[in-house]
Amino acid sequence: MTTVESAPVPKRDRLIRRTSRDPVAVGSLAVLTLVVVASLAAPLFTDYAPDRSVMADTLAPASGAHPLGADGVGRDVLSRLLYGGRTSLLGGALAVLVAFAVGGPLGVISGYFRGWFDAVAGWIVNVIMAVPAIIVMLVVMAAVSQDLNVAMVVLGVIMAPMVFRLIRASVIAVREELYVDAARVSGLGDGRVMRRHVLPVVVAPSVIQATQVFAVAIGIQAGLAFLGLGKASQASWGAMLGDAFTNVYNAPVLLVWPGAAMGLTILAANLLGNAVRDALGTSEPRVAKRRTRVARSAAAPVAEPPADRLLTVEGLRVSYPTPGGDKTVVDGVSLAVARGEVLGLVGESGSGKSQTGFSVLGLLPSEAEVTADQLFFDGKELLGLSVAELNALRGRGIGYIPQEPMSNLDPCFRIGSQLMEPIVKHLGLSRSEARTKALGLLDRVGIPDPERVFRSYPHQISGGMAQRVLIAGAVSCDPQLLIADEPTTALDVTVQAEVLDLMRSLQQEREMAMILVTHDFGVVADICDRVAVMQKGRIVETAPARQIFAAPDHAYTRMLLESTLEGGPARGALRALDKPLKEVTS
Repeated sequence: MTTVESAPVPKRDRLIRRTSRDPVAVGSLAVLTLVVVASLAAPLFTDYAPDRSVMADTLAPASGAHPLGADGVGRDVLSRLLYGGRTSLLGGALAVLVAFAVGGPLGVISGYFRGWFDAVAGWIVNVIMAVPAIIVMLVVMAAVSQDLNVAMVVLGVIMAPMVFRLIRASVIAVREELYVDAARVSGLGDGRVMRRHVLPVVVAPSVIQATQVFAVAIGIQAGLAFLGLGKASQASWGAMLGDAFTNVYNAPVLLVWPGAAMGLTILAANLLGNAVRDALGTSEPRVAKRRTRVARSAAAPVAEPPADRLLTVEGLRVSYPTPGGDKTVVDGVSLAVARGEVLGLVGESGSGKSQTGFSVLGLLPSEAEVTADQLFFDGKELLGLSVAELNALRGRGIGYIPQEPMSNLDPCFRIGSQLMEPIVKHLGLSRSEARTKALGLLDRVGIPDPERVFRSYPHQISGGMAQRVLIAGAVSCDPQLLIADEPTTALDVTVQAEVLDLMRSLQQEREMAMILVTHDFGVVADICDRVAVMQKGRIVETAPARQIFAAPDHAYTRMLLESTLEGGPARGALRALDKPLKEVTS
């Protein structure tokens, strides 16, 4: 067997590619680039020096000579805005560089080596955090220089503890991983272990921290300039805000330009940081190619599945890389689901049931290596699909009911919003049509007051009701196949029976095929037509449900059936105690 894999892409190229595909990142980068270029090329856009004052132009309106008008002492607003960008951008950059230059190495060394160095570094950090930042900056500016950049250097030192704690926590988290210990045992030095295993984990959160430090630095610098601190000849957005506040009744528009410049710069920096963090913290979606049989002459053609078969899985194999080599969790699984059939995928925890279901859905993590001789859904090969094609298939072709109802509903959005989103996307309905359909689905799954639940947040409904909401969402786009992963595990017995009845009625009503992933043979007996029993990543027995219960063939199946309580001897009567276990006297 051979597996065709795409060539690996360098991390830098992947970062550039992912970021360039994000419209928010591209827009934020464009805004930051515009601000930086305009500030650096200020002499090309204005003939005025930022501190040139002409009293005759005091509060002059926008004109050809002054495109944005003049301030309270006759200085050109455009000139001060452009040159002020230099001050703010440089100050923010200085604060970020100093904070990471001080806090970064301390955090890495403290988190990795711990011991006495960690104790000393922690003590120093606590001392710095106890010092009032504004007072220290004011003292330094009074004693050293009125330059705002000096204050930003001091601010960087004061904000270094934030960086230290973030990086130290990230390093400690990865330092406890077994693969780091394995790398050290294999003979790798500490420097190489930190470079290969520790630093890549630190980069993503550090990007977010850097944008936060940058935003705080620009805000504090503006506050200092607003108070009149700094050199009089040093243009800044904060100084422009101070002048605008003085003339707020005569020329309120003066507040707009520096405020907009600060807001756009900070917003763009934060959005770009989030996009870069996401690109660094995720891996490129890995689409595995279909595994082919290699013959001496030519590869044998893959037979098309029968027309009445909705899903065909042949030779499915899922493995994950580990320090000791690849670990196989699904090993050569083959199963088929006919249209309108309910297949129970049964086995104890860790047998590979969920991994098999996620392979069909294309939801395995990027490090998983997935190969198969055949993986067809409705005549379409799944392993060759792109991410966009898989997204179009999920929900519309294959629905999914997760195991934990409360964990799979976003607490930030109302139930109705979460139900309507896939309906609008996959079915192309309008918002009003999607609302009507969502309310009808809530009523169909047995929710007494659909309108109230539609408007509710997840924390405002019970676990059983949340499971019904997820079932409604799973069938909302009329899928052909429904994969239910332990859908009743988190529910009490009474609600379990109701949910199973609901699932069976929906399956029959819509003529859907269903894969029910479970370890409970009671659930299998209630709803399944056929059963596939899994053990240690392999299918050990497949048969109709009646045959499985009447005459199981495999020893593992018999063991699972014997471990259930159904049909077991009744518990004996409780023995009454002659006296209390413990007497309490006052």
